[in-house]
Amino acid sequence: MTGTTKRTYGSKGGAVARRRTLRAAALLGAAALALSACGSTKDDAAGAGGGGAGDGKGKVGVILPLLTSPFWQSYNDYVPKTAKSEGVDALKTVNSNSDPSQQITDINNQLNQGVKGLVVAPLDSAAIAAGLDQAERKGVPVVAVDVAPEKGKVAMVVRANNVAYGEKACEFLGGQVKSGKVVQIMGDLASVNGRERSEAFRDCVKEKFPKLKVLEIPAKWESDAAASKLDTLLNANPDIKGIYMQAGGVYLAPTLQTLKSKGMLKKAGEKGHIAIVSNDGIPQEFDAIRKGQIDATVSQPADAYAKYGMYYIKAAMQGKTFKPGPTDHDSEIVQLPSGILEDQLPAPLVTKDNVDDPKLWGNTVK
Repeated sequence: MTGTTKRTYGSKGGAVARRRTLRAAALLGAAALALSACGSTKDDAAGAGGGGAGDGKGKVGVILPLLTSPFWQSYNDYVPKTAKSEGVDALKTVNSNSDPSQQITDINNQLNQGVKGLVVAPLDSAAIAAGLDQAERKGVPVVAVDVAPEKGKVAMVVRANNVAYGEKACEFLGGQVKSGKVVQIMGDLASVNGRERSEAFRDCVKEKFPKLKVLEIPAKWESDAAASKLDTLLNANPDIKGIYMQAGGVYLAPTLQTLKSKGMLKKAGEKGHIAIVSNDGIPQEFDAIRKGQIDATVSQPADAYAKYGMYYIKAAMQGKTFKPGPTDHDSEIVQLPSGILEDQLPAPLVTKDNVDDPKLWGNTVK
């Protein structure tokens, strides 16, 4: 994923004091740490979190946001494989089942089991702070996957550039639809992912494609909400020309079913085809592209999320820290306004031209 982004995150309470404490500890006890990854360093980057210096051993808890999406099902499948390859002793994953309060309980339960590290995919960017505070009090480092917290201490956020998701979707649809109405089926706006994708798509259309009119469906990552609200919107606006689905894992099936029920599911190239671009990169989206049902998706790297979630939690448990800059795995570590560091992994646009690329993780899932 490329480019810098505008972001709105909460302030990080006590960040200055914690940075001074971490810096002093590093100078006294860890001055000779050497890191192998590009973009890595001693703790001279503001907001770089981590546990105390150690051997990286101990149990690691992995907390999922949900398992109703094929994307998270794939991530869940990758976790034990990548944990083994990275030398991480990961416990069986825990599913928070789309409930932010349950996720805080799950974090507390894992801490009570004595885990030495946590890899968490936050459901709510603000609410997760309570769980992060619990982990910090117990000296347990945390790596956040997919969603950046608004505040709280994490060693690293492993995530693709979600602003670029919205921009890529906008630019693709703008190239397909010259004027008229387009819909974005949004994610949960309590999540920074939902906000960034929505705002980026909206702003890009306004700036680059003023002849497009954006209609919006707040669906909160829920398939039922997407289906019912899309049905209502299409009844009032049968002249829709394009759709942006912010999560193919939960929105693809209900969107296609709704269009089919109304006789509006036309293949690419046919008269009346509604141009559709998605986010996730799951095998079902690839099949839909091959069939001409949708036109494109942005491949969110489920495999790399699992791999680098394990990589960074092991590093944090060893006391290693990082600084902004390019990495050795075709990404870039950036410092967010909150002071948190984020490794922004690549997320390519997939169309009929490259849908069969064997390097795409969606083509490796059986």
